[in-house]
Amino acid sequence: MPDSVEIRLAELETRISFQEHALTEMSDALAAQRMETYRQTEMLQRALEELKTLRSQHAGEAGQRHAEAVGQH
Repeated sequence: MPDSVEIRLAELETRISFQEHALTEMSDALAAQRMETYRQTEMLQRALEELKTLRSQHAGEAGQRHAEAVGQH
């Protein structure tokens, strides 16, 4: 009987070890995903700021062309 208890205990220790390893891998994967999400968010924010700048410049240029065209008539 003690042998079966020892075998069962060893099996449980193996399972716990496997679960701890799996949790560590999932935690690492989650941390990496969070970093990737952060980088992508930063890139998107920069792209949006650049787009706003370009739109503003384009609107200013279009307004200037319009004013010049009106002034010519």
